[in-house]
Amino acid sequence: MSIATIRAVERDDVSALFALILELAQYEHLEDAVTGSPEALRQHLFGDPCYVEALVAEIDQQIVGYALFFTSYSTFLTQPGLYLEDLYVQERHRGQGVGKALLKHVAKLVAERHYGRLDWSVLDWNESAIAFYETLGATVLPDWRICRITGTALTTLASG
Repeated sequence: MSIATIRAVERDDVSALFALILELAQYEHLEDAVTGSPEALRQHLFGDPCYVEALVAEIDQQIVGYALFFTSYSTFLTQPGLYLEDLYVQERHRGQGVGKALLKHVAKLVAERHYGRLDWSVLDWNESAIAFYETLGATVLPDWRICRITGTALTTLASG
């Protein structure tokens, strides 16, 4: 078993990163929700402005996982934070500490930046992920629900 190396994503990694995003969508049964492209991802990671950041996990020079996150803000803390949009490790590399290493690296960024918190969501059916997060000290908030407006509903609200 090789140890994963965690590093910031580079421009040349974008195709591999997008392939992992597609794997995550398949795992979550959300393939139809993926409408983006590697080109858009590259622009959002490395453009001006930069909207997201990502870390990749490598084993034997192959990218096997990633964490993608962006700056958020807590009005109650009056501090910025990081919102972890995705944490994904290929199935054959799970249970080897790769996900923990990625999450630990994101947590270090929160601490180094003097941010107030790290947030993310987990699907309620993903019991193994919930158990994993709880072993790391995360609290799964039972009384919060995610709200989302996209597509025509967003267009209608914006124009109304």
